[in-house]
Amino acid sequence: MNSFSRRGFLGVLGGGIAAAALAGCSTQKPGGSNSTTGGAGDLSANKVGAMDDYAVGTQFKATQPLDFGMMMLNNPNYPYNPKWEFFTDLQKMTNISISATSVPQSDYNTKVGVMVGAGDAPAIIPKTYHPAEQAFISSGAILPVSDYTDLMPNYTAQVKEWNLESDLDTWRGADGKYYALPGLHENVWIDYSIAVRTDILQKHNIEIPTTLDEFTTMLQALKTAYPNLYPFSDRWSTPTPGPGANALLQTLGNAYGTHAGWSYQHQTWNAAQGKFVYTGATDEYKAMVTLLNSWVSQKLLDPASFTQTDAQAEQKFANSQSFVISANAQEVVNTYQKDLAKVAGATVVKIPVPTGPTGAVNVGTRLENGIMISSSARKSPNFVAMMQFIDWLFYSDAGKLYAKWGVKGETYTGSIDDGSFKLAPDVDWGGLNPSGTKQLNVDYGFFNGVFAYAGSSNLLNTQFPPAEQAFQKVMNQRKVLPLDPPAPFSDQQQQQTTLWASTLMDYVNQNTLKFILGQRPLSDWDKYVSELQGLNSDKYIDAVNQAYQTYKKAHG
Repeated sequence: MNSFSRRGFLGVLGGGIAAAALAGCSTQKPGGSNSTTGGAGDLSANKVGAMDDYAVGTQFKATQPLDFGMMMLNNPNYPYNPKWEFFTDLQKMTNISISATSVPQSDYNTKVGVMVGAGDAPAIIPKTYHPAEQAFISSGAILPVSDYTDLMPNYTAQVKEWNLESDLDTWRGADGKYYALPGLHENVWIDYSIAVRTDILQKHNIEIPTTLDEFTTMLQALKTAYPNLYPFSDRWSTPTPGPGANALLQTLGNAYGTHAGWSYQHQTWNAAQGKFVYTGATDEYKAMVTLLNSWVSQKLLDPASFTQTDAQAEQKFANSQSFVISANAQEVVNTYQKDLAKVAGATVVKIPVPTGPTGAVNVGTRLENGIMISSSARKSPNFVAMMQFIDWLFYSDAGKLYAKWGVKGETYTGSIDDGSFKLAPDVDWGGLNPSGTKQLNVDYGFFNGVFAYAGSSNLLNTQFPPAEQAFQKVMNQRKVLPLDPPAPFSDQQQQQTTLWASTLMDYVNQNTLKFILGQRPLSDWDKYVSELQGLNSDKYIDAVNQAYQTYKKAHG
């Protein structure tokens, strides 16, 4: 997930409230058949343009020209162009043209919410970050898409092959259905970690750390070598300053077995107790905060890390005023390496996430942003054809490869299966081929930020240079921890807990920062926990556990 994707996700989450909307298992699991009745009634009148023999491995092509409306995020870095080859070739292959409702990136979530709420949205609404779709369920504005997955053979085959049922459970509502089609990853994709100046480490004979204890030792060694600098000066804490909007706390939270930073949610499953507990009051959350406090008190971590802009943090790293910074794959190539090009001999590597008390594990879902379908689409005579089209473009191997990299022999060569894939000599994307004079997304419309998400690890690795592929190989070997069990709120519970959640989130965020910076002593922790209880943290968790028990009883 790139930095915009994560921030788009944050904007939808609404300060951690949405975690309570996580849904769970259902007796109605995605199937693999290709019937036209499914779980949602007779579709015999909605098959105009659909293929009778559509199946896994089949090139979808509507039996007559069709046009589908779609929301289209307009990224200023590669502005939407209806004349992109992506659209023209897609029409030739599938007999489908797309009538796009183009919306600026900065306004996308707001515009989607307004249009869906008013019933004015086009049929296909991609770039939906769960649980944004939860807001539209009660109004009936969007389809329970889980009722229609039997029309999508590639989707259902991938769910089965990659054992994604438990991941999908986290998108289900209290009725056992889910209302957005997620992007499907083969493995948990860990993109964010920490980058270090490896030339500086080599200069001082400092080992690349693999654990948090070794990471602390590395920072201490750097502080000894450069006593006037903060070795670690971090980013990704704005435009909402503080730990609640922070990549580092997410990384450390996973290592301690808690939810923090970007992935903060009010509830954490305690397997030993068989119930949810309040995240911001747990021993694991306290241990994470204590580590960060120790880094700040030893002047290993710049206190400005939680308030400065990305540009300020990047500038310190580029000017050798710091040697450690949070990173993702794109930032290493497109920012850090480019900024350090003027520093002789400078090298930077994104290290595998340092392990903590939870060990060598991966934490996270294999689901990516997905697609809502407007309820009005169900009445269309072309509904079945539309679902087949979505299935091919978003979930078939051929469709995903096309959306991501374009046309073999024109924009790329080789194969993703044997590692011979590479961009055509005159094409670049993300710095993979710096000599390329054409940009894959700007000039052709492939990899345009709307369609090219998720897929196999082989497909994902094609977008990475060798160093990132090595990182992914290490991370993919780690044990994946199970997801928290489902605890979806009813409408009434959602209304009540929303009032508590916002206040709680603000308080956890404020005090986490105070504890980290030493503005509040850690000896105040028990007092802080009592203060959370005064803000209804216990009532919130009681509601979560009630929702968990209700759903477990209803759906198993």
